Amino acid sequence: MSEPLNIVLVEPEIPQNTGNIARTCACTGARLHLVEPMGFRLTQKQLARAGCDYWDEVDIVRWPCAAAFFEAHAADELHLFTGHAARSFADVSYGEGAFLVFGRESRGLDGDLIEAHAARCVRIPMRDGLRSLNLSNAVAVAAYEALRQQGWPELG
Repeated sequence: MSEPLNIVLVEPEIPQNTGNIARTCACTGARLHLVEPMGFRLTQKQLARAGCDYWDEVDIVRWPCAAAFFEAHAADELHLFTGHAARSFADVSYGEGAFLVFGRESRGLDGDLIEAHAARCVRIPMRDGLRSLNLSNAVAVAAYEALRQQGWPELG
């Protein structure tokens, strides 16, 4: 069994986006990392509101803060997704167990994280003048590119 792809949401704000991302993780076998603080609580009511009946199929790891996550995974293969990067996500090789890191819906990743990990930052190309894709769409685009490069491990 290969090491799963890791999807990291730093301070997600919208439960429906997190629910959609959890569904993508369930369908692909990716592990979901949720970094506090979140804009919602992971209660049964919130999970139902998020419309995801796949939560039991998702390996979820919770982190108390971004510093704890980045300290624990400093030596791992991290790819930070931001509109402030020059390099396209399609120009990167994604290894087994890679971590795809995404920021909050309203403002993305903090500038200090982008600066500290500048060599690990990538962007999803899009038209000039537009801010960003929906978070759950961006995660799906990135996850499927990483899994395509890996030869669709354990996917039928």
